[in-house]
Amino acid sequence: MSDENEANSKDSASRRNPLGGEGPLIKPKKQSFYSEIWSNFLAGVAVVAPTGITIWLFYLLFTGPMAKLDTFVKRTLPAGNYETVVQVIPGVGVLLAIIVIILVGIFAKNIIGRSFIRAGERLFESLPVVRNVFGFFKNVFETALRQSDRSFKEVALVEYPRKDAWVMAFVVGETKGEVRARLDDMGEHLTSIFIPTVPNPTSGFLLFVPRKDLRILKMTVEEAAKVVFSLGLVTPEYADGAEAARKLEGLAEEARGEKNPLRKRLFSSKKT
Repeated sequence: MSDENEANSKDSASRRNPLGGEGPLIKPKKQSFYSEIWSNFLAGVAVVAPTGITIWLFYLLFTGPMAKLDTFVKRTLPAGNYETVVQVIPGVGVLLAIIVIILVGIFAKNIIGRSFIRAGERLFESLPVVRNVFGFFKNVFETALRQSDRSFKEVALVEYPRKDAWVMAFVVGETKGEVRARLDDMGEHLTSIFIPTVPNPTSGFLLFVPRKDLRILKMTVEEAAKVVFSLGLVTPEYADGAEAARKLEGLAEEARGEKNPLRKRLFSSKKT
């Protein structure tokens, strides 16, 4: 009996390593020194690059446009005893500019303010060249700041540029105006979507499609932007409903002790 056990142990050892050793049959390849250095370098870049770029952009913002705005506001303030304090404290001009913008917004919401704003807009619109520039920026900011609650808050899949080829799109909102009137034969719920190009999402295509042709995703706009920026390498986590239900059932079974080996051994010992 002992000879048979010894033979079985030798057979298992030979299966692990045909050369007769006790090690595994396939040993993992050891990473070289230079490849390990390169791996550590890439890991460091993944940490340092986002932090450094963020700090650099904010540095340019505060030392460029923000600094110029701060200096401009401080120079336009009337002379007084507070002038020395304002000049010493950095960022006071930017803070005052933000306060002025808030006050203008409050003034624009009442009847008197709206009448003054309409008079100013009519003045700009009466000038030949100025009205084109003013009208363009007015439409851009009104569209960006006064969109509906559904604006740019949904991500969808749509077949483009051919059938069975799907792209990720950002839902802009319900199509309105002349485009909606010209495409009236497309049915109700005509939707404007923006398809970004990869990896530069600042350019893309504006499409008008029926909402029934869209497959709305649960991911947020921020998560979809990460997918576009990373060329699809970064994918947000997704938990399917059926899979989540199975996990909950498994947890419930474990809580009842049906999958607990210790409880099974206790019950088996009691039965014996």
